[in-house]
Amino acid sequence: MSLIEIKDLKVHYPIRSGFWNRVTDSVKAVDGITFNIEAGETYGLVGESGSGKSTTGKSVVGLEKVTSGSILYQGKDITQRRNRQLLDYNRDVQMIFQDSLSSLNPRKRIEDIIAEPLRNFEHLTKDQEKLRVLQLLDIVGLDADALYKYPHQFSGGQRQRIGVARAVATNPKLIIADEPVSALDLSVQAQVLNFMKKIQRDFGISYLFISHDLGVVRHMCTNIAIMNRGRLVEVGTRDDIYNHPLHIYTKRLLAAIPDVNVSERAAHRAMRQKVEQIYQSNRHDYYDDTGEAYPLVQVSPTHSVALPPELAHQLLAQESEAQD
Repeated sequence: MSLIEIKDLKVHYPIRSGFWNRVTDSVKAVDGITFNIEAGETYGLVGESGSGKSTTGKSVVGLEKVTSGSILYQGKDITQRRNRQLLDYNRDVQMIFQDSLSSLNPRKRIEDIIAEPLRNFEHLTKDQEKLRVLQLLDIVGLDADALYKYPHQFSGGQRQRIGVARAVATNPKLIIADEPVSALDLSVQAQVLNFMKKIQRDFGISYLFISHDLGVVRHMCTNIAIMNRGRLVEVGTRDDIYNHPLHIYTKRLLAAIPDVNVSERAAHRAMRQKVEQIYQSNRHDYYDDTGEAYPLVQVSPTHSVALPPELAHQLLAQESEAQD
């Protein structure tokens, strides 16, 4: 059994209009997505801003109300509040937020910020609590003098480490990492990512790693889902996504990854422009008349893609011939 199973998850926001303020339409932020996260795995959820990936993460952690679908944890649907309480779900699933400054209370010292989840879920004495906070600071590479400082006295990378320390305080089984390094410099990004991987090895934590940066996701994740307009358009292993992309949107995202080889800069720019031209010319073929992605079609045991019916039929026929 997977650690957590998301099945046909939908989060719709109503649009009200008219004199009576009636619901006339809805914004489909998340529209019927399904995926599983295994114990100890880092699962990547990738897409541009507005694709619905952050809403998905907040729904899993319980910060957004689910319109329909289910989130199964230990076989029980935690979209029902009673099940969350019975399973101690709020303790086992924590979140690292994108904006490290706004996610930390500016009026509280770091000791109180990190100790807050311990006070909610543990029954520790003052001395035990302080020792645990010091241990958490040591895990993320911060000195003991950080205890009595405030969030504004730290750099962005240090604040993100504090967010990581708070997230792992209760020894959770799953952490939702929502763009945890997007606001940081490249050198600081590497530090935070390496800390996250170390903590995962030490404590066996699973991550739902949400990002728009496929370069970072390649470093962190074994299985990846590409999200666009509230739906999943491609799901597969790291090899499937990076070496055998099939959806036009995935190819566009991959082309946007910066190339560190300066001597190949002109060739990379030409390739990126070519991919963009193909995307602009053919993107309507990959979405239905309402602009929504087609249902996922399994093209291999680990690889599923939202393809137009004609192309999906061709690929399945080729797959069948290859197996024969």
